[in-house]
Amino acid sequence: MIVSDSSANNQLKKIKATTNLQFQTPSLGEIVDLPEEIIQDILLRLPVKSLLKSRCVSKSWNSLISSSRFVKSHLKHSAENADFANHRIIFTLLNPTYTLKQCSVNSLMREPLVVAPNLDFPNLTPHSTVWVVGSCNGIICLAIDEDDVFLWNPATRKSKQLPSAVVEMKPGFYYSWGFGYCELEGDYKVVGLFCDYDDGGLRESVVKIYSLRADSWKRIGDFSFGVPYDDTGKFAGGKLHFAASKGMEFGSSWNIVSLDLESEAYGIVEQPSYGEGFSDFSLELLGGCLSILYVYEMKRTDLWVLKEGEESWARVASIPYSSGLGNYVYSNPLLIMPNGNPLLIMPNGEILLVFSGSFLVYNPKDDSFRWPDVERFFEADIYFESLAPL
Repeated sequence: MIVSDSSANNQLKKIKATTNLQFQTPSLGEIVDLPEEIIQDILLRLPVKSLLKSRCVSKSWNSLISSSRFVKSHLKHSAENADFANHRIIFTLLNPTYTLKQCSVNSLMREPLVVAPNLDFPNLTPHSTVWVVGSCNGIICLAIDEDDVFLWNPATRKSKQLPSAVVEMKPGFYYSWGFGYCELEGDYKVVGLFCDYDDGGLRESVVKIYSLRADSWKRIGDFSFGVPYDDTGKFAGGKLHFAASKGMEFGSSWNIVSLDLESEAYGIVEQPSYGEGFSDFSLELLGGCLSILYVYEMKRTDLWVLKEGEESWARVASIPYSSGLGNYVYSNPLLIMPNGNPLLIMPNGEILLVFSGSFLVYNPKDDSFRWPDVERFFEADIYFESLAPL
């Protein structure tokens, strides 16, 4: 059976031209037998929505698409696709209640911009706050009203609510969540960091880790590195990372604290040599790698990246200050696309950032800025669509 999807037909034409198969165009209703590896090669290029429909073609197709081998292959193909065909941006806004929207990376960067309607996320109820903790392999972790946590695959529309972490602390304690994937165990894990602090700093902490395979929480070693800055940990290289400061005053020294999801051991990540001058910083993710936006007030913002497998940071961009933007801090670098950089590459070399509740695109070739026309939002994250099960 030939897939009716136009992209699949294009792939089939290429295959016909480059193989020695004796192929004859079938008449309507006629079935053509192709080797499984060719069928799989075609299907790997389809988006998740088309694959879910394609499972109805035959029992063999359903078996192939549902197999763990195909799911992993499709996931790898989507993650490494240089055109970002399956990458999407999800963002949170309030209009007048909390909602999630999404758009494709290509739509945002290349236009015309197409923003999807409001997403039907788990536990969608009026007046509930929703926060995207992070994403791994196409699965998104959501925190709703701070303490209700869900794992959710938007592409397959499957979700799972986590059991309560059950933390007993004084009212008003601070929540921080982290979400990641343990490759060796093949297990998704959520970390809950619960802190009680005052003007003097951290007074008490409780750290719990959830395993999807075990479907349960357990307590691990306390967080003794100060007060975390962010609501979410950043997952890179098998570890969650938190920016934390011993003091509460502005300008206090800070550390990047790592938590290995396999060994459950803490560590400190050495920071770049920033040089003189400082205004603010932001610990983020960039193409699956840990990154830092370091702001020099009224001068520039440097973007540093710690590539997986490397021990030293690389400064991949220096964004000049623009009086037209105001004295704000850049935050959340979703993608970086410098020519020749091995992270995520786009032909025009532009950098996409979140800036004061809007998307901002910086072009390092001519130091220009542009703003994609999207309504203002609270926060944004990037993920790619996958068949990963829950």
